[in-house]
Amino acid sequence: MTYSFELPLLALLILTAAGAMMVKELLSAVLILGAYSFFLALVWAWLGAADVAFVEAVVGAGLATVFFLLTLSRTSPEDTRIRRPPPPVIAVVALPLLGLLLLYAANDLPAFGDPGSPASVHVSPHYLENSLADTRTPNVVTSVLMDYRVLDTLIETVVVFTSGIACWLLLRRDAE
Repeated sequence: MTYSFELPLLALLILTAAGAMMVKELLSAVLILGAYSFFLALVWAWLGAADVAFVEAVVGAGLATVFFLLTLSRTSPEDTRIRRPPPPVIAVVALPLLGLLLLYAANDLPAFGDPGSPASVHVSPHYLENSLADTRTPNVVTSVLMDYRVLDTLIETVVVFTSGIACWLLLRRDAE
């Protein structure tokens, strides 16, 4: 298996995440996080989750970056400087160890695209075989999102709507 595309993309994700944490100005952090969301959208697209990639690109790289920039434009320049104490030593030691532990545990996950994985053996066949009869929807993706997992989709929609209202309340101009 070749890693010509995956490893550079993973390196870009790690670099942009670390860069967003290391910079001293909020404007720089916002722009780097926008780049991080864009690279993450590429990862989702590469993994075949086009719907998640689209949402990450629109909400993460697009709207979130714009809302953060609008919010920063309404603050004074002295408030955009990041002042934080150095991280605790336990965090500097424990977080890389946790990352290594997660990478070790990832070896037990099924291979990408494995037709014998639990999701491919148990859940997917049920959706593919029964979606038309259960939901009367010819599109399986639509039936999964809007019928089988409707509460999950509803809660996600409520979260996005609430976030939009919160951003509007924060950014609206007070009538004085």
